[in-house]
Amino acid sequence: HTFLDASCGKYYNLNRIDCIYIWFVSIQEAISVPWKDLSKKTTKLYYAMRVLESYESSEGRDPGETSLSDLPAVLALRKDMCDRMSLDESRIPTSLLERLLAAGKKEHPPVCAILGGILGQEVIKSISCKGDPIKNFFYYDAADGKGAMEDIPPTPED
Repeated sequence: HTFLDASCGKYYNLNRIDCIYIWFVSIQEAISVPWKDLSKKTTKLYYAMRVLESYESSEGRDPGETSLSDLPAVLALRKDMCDRMSLDESRIPTSLLERLLAAGKKEHPPVCAILGGILGQEVIKSISCKGDPIKNFFYYDAADGKGAMEDIPPTPED
């Protein structure tokens, strides 16, 4: 079997079954990285989802149990979190928070279909040993039709 290693652009022949191990940081390690240490290219959805997750947790709510009436409290939390994490508030647009709050637990069949396709693609990549898997996070913004992968490495230990 011949495959292309996308990371270096070289073709390799496999005459036997080789096990390749890939390690990823845990979700807890990924979300504990301080925002100031993240890449400037980190998607705004990452920050917005973290603010909403924190809000739902502090209010004792299940994920998605939000509405537009929660916006003032969420905006206050956004300000507090951005101050603590040394991030400019403009990185988390109010319009994005409004959209996420309004969506709540609603199902969006077209988005479900897209995410199902992405998941299927990941299974095929895993089975065929072709292509790098998604690391950490995948976000899909239905408003602009774009998906974003976030590979958040752990904070380097001092």
